Amino acid sequence: MSEQHFDFAKILRPQSLEEFAGQKKLLGEGGALRKLIEKRAFFHAFFFGPPGTGKTTLARIISNNFGLICFEKNATSLQISELRAIVEANKNSLSKPLIFIDETHRLSKNQLEILLPVMENNDAMIIGASTENPFFALTGAVRSRSLLFEFKPLEREDLTFVLDRAILMSGAKIGDSAREYLLDSAAGDARSMLKLLEFALLAESGDELRIETLRSLRPNALNDGSSESETHYNLASAMIKSLRGSDPDAAIYYLARLLKGGEEPRFIARRLAIFASEDIGNANPQAAILTSACFNSVAQIGMPEARIILSQCAIYLACSPKSNTAITAIDDALLAIGDGLILEVPDYLKDAHYDGAKKLGRGEGYKYPHNFGGYVKQNYLNDPKGIARFVELKAIGYEKTLAEWLEKLRDLDR
Repeated sequence: MSEQHFDFAKILRPQSLEEFAGQKKLLGEGGALRKLIEKRAFFHAFFFGPPGTGKTTLARIISNNFGLICFEKNATSLQISELRAIVEANKNSLSKPLIFIDETHRLSKNQLEILLPVMENNDAMIIGASTENPFFALTGAVRSRSLLFEFKPLEREDLTFVLDRAILMSGAKIGDSAREYLLDSAAGDARSMLKLLEFALLAESGDELRIETLRSLRPNALNDGSSESETHYNLASAMIKSLRGSDPDAAIYYLARLLKGGEEPRFIARRLAIFASEDIGNANPQAAILTSACFNSVAQIGMPEARIILSQCAIYLACSPKSNTAITAIDDALLAIGDGLILEVPDYLKDAHYDGAKKLGRGEGYKYPHNFGGYVKQNYLNDPKGIARFVELKAIGYEKTLAEWLEKLRDLDR
């Protein structure tokens, strides 16, 4: 289609805040980060978020805005001696240098320790960028000396602004379906969108860029651009919360995202099994049975058929009545015991299946419920103050039936 090669990402890189696309919460009118930059307030910062959202670009804009010499480094190749040399060379300068470090989640312990006095003494402005959450990747000492800013995937409006500039520059003809694919498949990553456009224009043989050409270069849409580990936990969390919220469509969507990302099906099945007791419990006891069967089937069958089993299970769990009685009861009991609630077991409940038990009074006076038609009033806790109360059944699903049955037994007692 075109013999000219456009490096859109390089040519269209913003040079000022006015040209910057996205991150409106941080850099829009009244945004906290924008105010700091406009006032030239000296600060150390770490930008984290998906690729192609402007982290490196903003560091360069800050450097220009502050009139600072910028040293761009990567954590994987940054030498401690190199860092010290930059600081020493600019020790007596009127303005301090800006040291931009990409992939800060790869900084070693020694590198982080060297950064601390630099940040503490303001020998240089330190700005780092990473796809990893700094709460996982950086030490508390480094975080406490810096500001943390999360960059979000670019919104469709921002991607459209960037794409329109690239199309105008190249003079290319692009069909509506191809344009939509460029926007939809980028997952908020402007750089990846521009790279796809760049090479698709070179590969296109016709007069108009077609969606088929784009699909041949990128068969699938990108993921959300977050780090692999964080995406894993975020998607798993979103699936569980969607199940808890009784939204089967959302639950299936996140399940599909996990599977598409290569998640181990047995990990998903384990999470579903835990959910069945933690969030449904006796509101629908069948949920625990189904998830157990799901786990066994997934382990034996594997992908791709396991996706159907997981889907069936997820839909069932999402549509089931919810109760967290099981987890709150056991956690409350564990907490009470940890706080010192140690109640002695009554003698008639103690084990009496050994020689000499009778002499000790073990089991004496125990009333066997089946000898009384299935129920007989009897104290099972040596709890005269009535402190040990942990189970509060809800009027939901089968748990309501259980609550009604217990109430009938209490009526018999009364």
